[in-house]
Amino acid sequence: MLKFFNANNKSSLKNLELILNMRKSKQLSQSSRVKKIISDVKKYGDIAVIKYEKKYSKIKLKSKNIIFSKKEINFISKNISNNLKKSIDLAFLRIKKFHLKQKFSPFKYKDKYSNELSYKYSPIEKVGVYVPGGTASYPSTVLMNCIPALVAGVKNIFLTTPVLGTRVNPAIIYAAKKCGVKKIYKTGGAHSIAALTYGTKTFQKVDKIVGPGNAFVASAKKEVFGDVGIDMVAGPSEVSIVADKNSNPDWIASDLIAQAEHDVYAQSILITNNKNFIKLVNARLKVQLASLPKKKIASKSIKNFGLAVYVKNQKKISDVVNTIAPEHLEISFKNYQNILKKIRNAGSIFIGKFSPEAMGDYIAGPNHVLPTSGSAKFSSGLSVNDFLKRHSLIKITKSGIERLGPSVINLANHENLNGHANSVRIRLKRR
Repeated sequence: MLKFFNANNKSSLKNLELILNMRKSKQLSQSSRVKKIISDVKKYGDIAVIKYEKKYSKIKLKSKNIIFSKKEINFISKNISNNLKKSIDLAFLRIKKFHLKQKFSPFKYKDKYSNELSYKYSPIEKVGVYVPGGTASYPSTVLMNCIPALVAGVKNIFLTTPVLGTRVNPAIIYAAKKCGVKKIYKTGGAHSIAALTYGTKTFQKVDKIVGPGNAFVASAKKEVFGDVGIDMVAGPSEVSIVADKNSNPDWIASDLIAQAEHDVYAQSILITNNKNFIKLVNARLKVQLASLPKKKIASKSIKNFGLAVYVKNQKKISDVVNTIAPEHLEISFKNYQNILKKIRNAGSIFIGKFSPEAMGDYIAGPNHVLPTSGSAKFSSGLSVNDFLKRHSLIKITKSGIERLGPSVINLANHENLNGHANSVRIRLKRR
């Protein structure tokens, strides 16, 4: 069950950081193997992609067809139940509505010298979306990664998911079709990240890659960054829940398990000012885990990385949260306002007893692609702005360069950049 951690000592926040860092260190880097895969894909293109797909997916078939035809897409996307189709349609509408409100407007103004200064936005041209396969094959991943790109105005969205030689989840194909994805590839892993980055005969070269994946995928995204844009290097899922004696221990236990079932490296943390509540939650965890289909994964996650953080002082709760910087934060606390206003580091915040994190995963509206492993201290969740480029436009008048130019010359000379100074000075010389 959850390990007990007392956060009331002077050094408790430092000790908490040590515990959190231990989890990070256990997530082994795949850098050397990934570099070889990327190099092979750059050299051999589709041949390398197929080779690695068959190797890591343990496929024996000889098929070289690594892209879905339009006929396949149309046929497969129809093979879902009406209830699931309606749920995907509803999620699509709600996610799109929320993201439509994120778009920034360009602006333009003139200063007192009539210099014209403005800012405009343009969408990225080509985006690649990675969707995991196997047990983590989720249509929600398609919606959350494609919709903000769609709203931003990206015209070319390409998607890859590892299904070569296996049965594809039709909900993935339906969601991709609904989002206007141009091409869907049948491969996964680091080799697919490389293929999207550098292009092959089959794979379209893209400008940015988004979407979650395993350690190989995360490592590959890190390696190719610079040659292509990426959303973030995401780690295993995590939740921190702030609760008090008024919270329902059954509900809190279920929310902790909801994250733990994702991955053996997932982290579920309870933060409370009531020791007895920890006992109640641990008891309910035991009961609920017993009948969970993913019991082995969730139990291992909770055993190795689950924490119950005891905080006497309500004021210190926000310090604990900001130290953890969780991907998901639930606040199920009677007087939550004082805690909420001090929270600086969290990916997405769920307020009140009727706001389980699962609502945000699927249908609330805000994006579920969020910073993990403490990166909420410096980054935010995926948004429309991740698919927009910002351009500044500068138009200086004759009066403007005459009034402002001398200061530019002074600064350039101070920095020993005489060419800079001369490019302004030459325009100020009288004929």
